[in-house]
Amino acid sequence: MQVPTGAGKTYGAYLGPLSALIDEAKSGIDAPRRLRILYITPLRAVSRDIELALLAPVEEMNLRLRVESRTGDTKQSIRQRQRDSLPEVLITTPESLCLLLTRENAAELFAGVISIIVDEWHELLTSKRGSQVELSLARIRAFAPKACTWGLSATLPNSDDAARSLAGCSRAAEPIIVRGDMSRAVTVEALLPRAGQRLPWAGFMGLSMLPRVVEAIDPERSTLIFTNTRAQSELWFQALRHAKPEWAGHMALHHGSIDRADRERAEAGLKDGSIKLAVATSSLDLGVDFSPVERVIQIGSVKGIARLLQRAGRASHRPGAPCHITCVPTHALELIELDAAKRAIAEGVIESRASVRKPLDVLAQHMVTCALGGGFAPDDLFREVRTAASFRDLTREEFDWALDLVCRGGDTLKAYPHYHKVHIVDGRATVPDKRIAHLHRLNVGTIVGEAIVDLCFTGGKRIGSIEEYFVANLRPGDKLFFAGKTLTFVGIRDMVAYVKRASGRTTHTPHWAGTKLPISESLGESVRRTLEHAEEGLLDSVELRAASGLIRAQAHLSAIPRADELLIEQVESREGFHLFFYPFDGRLVHAGLAALCALRLARRSPAT
Repeated sequence: MQVPTGAGKTYGAYLGPLSALIDEAKSGIDAPRRLRILYITPLRAVSRDIELALLAPVEEMNLRLRVESRTGDTKQSIRQRQRDSLPEVLITTPESLCLLLTRENAAELFAGVISIIVDEWHELLTSKRGSQVELSLARIRAFAPKACTWGLSATLPNSDDAARSLAGCSRAAEPIIVRGDMSRAVTVEALLPRAGQRLPWAGFMGLSMLPRVVEAIDPERSTLIFTNTRAQSELWFQALRHAKPEWAGHMALHHGSIDRADRERAEAGLKDGSIKLAVATSSLDLGVDFSPVERVIQIGSVKGIARLLQRAGRASHRPGAPCHITCVPTHALELIELDAAKRAIAEGVIESRASVRKPLDVLAQHMVTCALGGGFAPDDLFREVRTAASFRDLTREEFDWALDLVCRGGDTLKAYPHYHKVHIVDGRATVPDKRIAHLHRLNVGTIVGEAIVDLCFTGGKRIGSIEEYFVANLRPGDKLFFAGKTLTFVGIRDMVAYVKRASGRTTHTPHWAGTKLPISESLGESVRRTLEHAEEGLLDSVELRAASGLIRAQAHLSAIPRADELLIEQVESREGFHLFFYPFDGRLVHAGLAALCALRLARRSPAT
């Protein structure tokens, strides 16, 4: 289902299967109480918001149905209840879904599923998390062949390919795409420095623009400020509260590392209008409905056209209502990125999304999951895996290679017994070692991150989670800023970092080792066209005129590349010669080119 943000996609997919459950109850069929509707969201931070939305019609009609979440935030008491029986409607994440598939009775748990709803499919599609979801859905369809799958997305130009990826390759009929013609006018504007003020030429925090942002905020209008990183959200929240202490009672901070209770208070405040200003990361740009929010501000470039539209859609979150986003450049080059993004939106250019092809590491992990979840016969699993779009071209040789890897460590790791995870006995693959099973469940998923520790007050109340490497560099007495609070570090014990409240200012703000946003292919192409435009002297937008100093300096000291040119600059310093490449194609392309050039240079002349 592809309809604009705020058009009611969630209910569009959910009310049909809910109606089927109501008809079942009316027919007098005494069906066993088991999982019937599975809702998958990419963000655990919004699962509670989705749970409340799905629960609303159930409570309104006084239906005897359980609606619950199962994520890393779920309370232990609820998890214990779900071990005995899953609710009829379950909201979960790809990682928690994999954990459910490791249960010995997985086939029984999922056999009654009639509908699977995958929210924000465009966000999952291009990553290994998307491949993980495809494999999980292939597994569930083997248990519940009649289950219907819904994919929800707002901004996706190649919706036909995305639908086929989600529906799998086992079905003869083409998937049906539901599109809603509810256009929403999008206005993108730049918040420029005051006359005579220059933007820095580097950096991404953007705090030099704090006075302009404070001027632009109307405390009577509900405003959502997006940042690209959790550290940036912490610093902006701190800076805004210091600049305007009178706003403190109506401000909130929201990101995925803050304790669930604090996140839910922020979400509830945005819904009822008591929170007028929230600083957030991507934890609030997907799958949420905050109708009172009238304005969205984006700090720095979002690096992608679809992501910019997604965040703009949080403003005036109603069908047909125009949405407005104010972008705050953090350095001069982002003025050019912003101009390029506006041109791409005007031309209707949005990034297409393609699924990952045959990630064998994801397949190997899935094999262990299936071996735990009741076991599998290799021939059956091979046929099942090939119904997932990412693995439709998988050969038997590749499948057997991955199977050998998890059974005996492959040719490389065969000498290490702890890599012999899966045992095949009488044609059935299982995991007999309880320790290996426990480790697999602890590490399930495709998101690679640093070790995480809980952050708690000395009295025991949890504040959130923080990466271990940051805590390791703190000494007792050091002050840090986290979850909008100034804290004093007390110490760490049993993987829990303890703090107490403090006052005053601090220079310590956690920097998470999260994903760095690469510029999208479509935005990179638009940037190159915008540079060519500037090279011809056509400074026909407020952003390009504001960046004119940078453009003139680049033209004088070097050159401005045209859209079909690659600029390479050579610089000599005391350390030697340096090459700077400007492909404008994003971090991944740049890193690949750097590695390739380094390899070829080293072949010509041995060097580090």
